[in-house]
Amino acid sequence: MMRLSGRFRAALIIGGQGIRARKLRTFLSMISLFLGVLGVVAAQAGQVIAHRALVASTELQMGVDGTQQIYVQSAESTGSIVMDTVAGRDDAVALLSTNAIIGEPDVRPVNEGGAPLDGSGGGWGPTMNCDPQGNCVDPNEGKPSGQAIELRVVALTGDVRQFRPLRLESGQWLDFGGAPSMAPRLVLNEAAAKGFAMYNVPAEMRFQGATANSTPRFTGVVDDGNSNPQAYVRSDELLNWMPIDVLTNPMFGTPELLAAPTATDFVETLRKKVEALGDENTLYINTISAEDMMPGEIQMMRWVFLGVSILVLLIGAAGILNVGLATVGERIEEFALRRAVGTPRLLLAGIVLAETLLTGLLTAMAAIGAGIAGLAAAGKLFGDRQPMLQNVTFPWEAGVAGVAAGLIAGVLGGLVPAARAARIPIATVMRA
Repeated sequence: MMRLSGRFRAALIIGGQGIRARKLRTFLSMISLFLGVLGVVAAQAGQVIAHRALVASTELQMGVDGTQQIYVQSAESTGSIVMDTVAGRDDAVALLSTNAIIGEPDVRPVNEGGAPLDGSGGGWGPTMNCDPQGNCVDPNEGKPSGQAIELRVVALTGDVRQFRPLRLESGQWLDFGGAPSMAPRLVLNEAAAKGFAMYNVPAEMRFQGATANSTPRFTGVVDDGNSNPQAYVRSDELLNWMPIDVLTNPMFGTPELLAAPTATDFVETLRKKVEALGDENTLYINTISAEDMMPGEIQMMRWVFLGVSILVLLIGAAGILNVGLATVGERIEEFALRRAVGTPRLLLAGIVLAETLLTGLLTAMAAIGAGIAGLAAAGKLFGDRQPMLQNVTFPWEAGVAGVAAGLIAGVLGGLVPAARAARIPIATVMRA
């Protein structure tokens, strides 16, 4: 092992001396290889950044990988069953949603139906009030437009951030400790916060089916990846003003629960309780996997980009091969003399291969440096218009791919010159 280590060290030292002695040829080899390695680095970095953005969006709107997303078909007593089953559980959270209007009483909201306040989603129309027979009426019919905003209110039984990592932008998140407040504390998403900054509305909140209007308090703002106005509130604070059936009204969706992958007993208990209501009642369970949600377009883009990069990389390796063969041709007498003084063939091959490997490694480091600088510049120039580039860091996977590409190109471009150097006969020195 010591002998091999010594030969390896000698090959690196002599290879480095060869690079310094032929700076121009080394530089030309690096130029031909640089674009290929940079393409590999850019392809890997782009794929990783796009995947991270996709995963982050999925986590905000659905949940982290492995989370069990459970929907319960709305029926009589569904809300009570959900609340009783999730009570006291740290590994599961229930989300019960309804629409609310905050602002002047007896007026139409500026965004009927909870539409985006920036107008990006167009007008959704009013939220209709329907009876079991399907007869629907507009609860705001005949009312004038006024200073009021309609938004979706999500009642939580616990801290949902263990499943959906909502990013707190300002203020405070909901405190689930202590007694519930009679003035519901709301945490707005960014879309709702912008709406309330645009319109000066009174602090009065009303729901369809509520026993009375309440006075909400805004405590914070979060980024939940939703462009529609939405707010989060403790479920027990909301239930001070309405029966549980209002929160399980099928007009506003079915009750949703998020559970940890290990909460199998909770899922089974909930399933038995729901199935006891009748055969038509069941659970819909989806285990969240961000990998399965990656669009085929991103995968296709990755393979196309990698294919082009590999082609350019092979061209760069061919450039190293060409330079290496020319270099070996010029150094025939040197290598023959080394053979005459006892240098093993393997060491001669190692010297040539060390030069190409060092060239590939230096090129990889230059390409990685260019990638880091380019990504930082893109973040500064386009970060305001492209959220995906905000606070983005260079992925280590791209650095590993760049080093691997440089070394592979060095091996491919150096094998033939190394083999040729090892076969140079000792007699060549006599002819010199």
